[in-house]
Amino acid sequence: MIQLITQEQEKLMTETPIATATATSVVTKPNLVSPDGKIQVLIAMQNIWKTYDMGAEKVHALHGVSFEVHRGEYVAITGPSGSGKSTLMNLIGCLDTPSQGDYWLNGKNVSEMDDDELARIRNQEVGFVFQTFNLLARATALHNVELPLIYGGIPSAKRHEMAKQALGEVDLTDRMMHRPNELSGGQRQRVAIARALVNHPSILLADEPTGALDTATSYDIMNLFEKLHEDGNTIILVTHEHDIAARAHRVISIRDGLIEKDEQIK
Repeated sequence: MIQLITQEQEKLMTETPIATATATSVVTKPNLVSPDGKIQVLIAMQNIWKTYDMGAEKVHALHGVSFEVHRGEYVAITGPSGSGKSTLMNLIGCLDTPSQGDYWLNGKNVSEMDDDELARIRNQEVGFVFQTFNLLARATALHNVELPLIYGGIPSAKRHEMAKQALGEVDLTDRMMHRPNELSGGQRQRVAIARALVNHPSILLADEPTGALDTATSYDIMNLFEKLHEDGNTIILVTHEHDIAARAHRVISIRDGLIEKDEQIK
């Protein structure tokens, strides 16, 4: 569960100094680059805390979380309700910023960025896949996939070509002119995955991607994620379902805002 910290407890916790960018004015950049000069550590989280003010109390959703994800990994983040996994997902996707600590994404310290910079990072570096698909009801599959490219200012002809290619990667070329209400649940999720892929992001971040699907369709979607991983994509899957998490190659288990286990399972 999320721990409640009173002001008195917080005072006791802060009697021992914690080295941060604010306290020392120095941020130590982790070693992200391999000998050939390429950035291989795609995600580096260092002593990440997320704290919410609740009147006289503070809620610590994450407690000094640290881990790395290398380019090309397939990672599942799992944990019970209230464990902090959704908070962690929001930080990974740059939908929120940490209260303390440093988050490096593809060589950039995003924990120091302002809102405009974070919006640009979300568009360029992160492809989101949501449980409820989040498709525009009146738009075709092709137009739904084009949306991130429109926000990115990509010219129309190039947008169409990139969106068609992304739909081909998820085997939906023959459905590109269909609207969401003309597609099955699995097909709608494939459109959402194509939309996440279209900008060639550094990471594919999926939040409970099978939560709204039946068992057979969930299996098909997980097979698609495996194929995308084999094609070289870095995938981070957030789920509370153990059988879904077991399809990843590494599982990070979160409990009470801490990493309980970090296992390489394949």
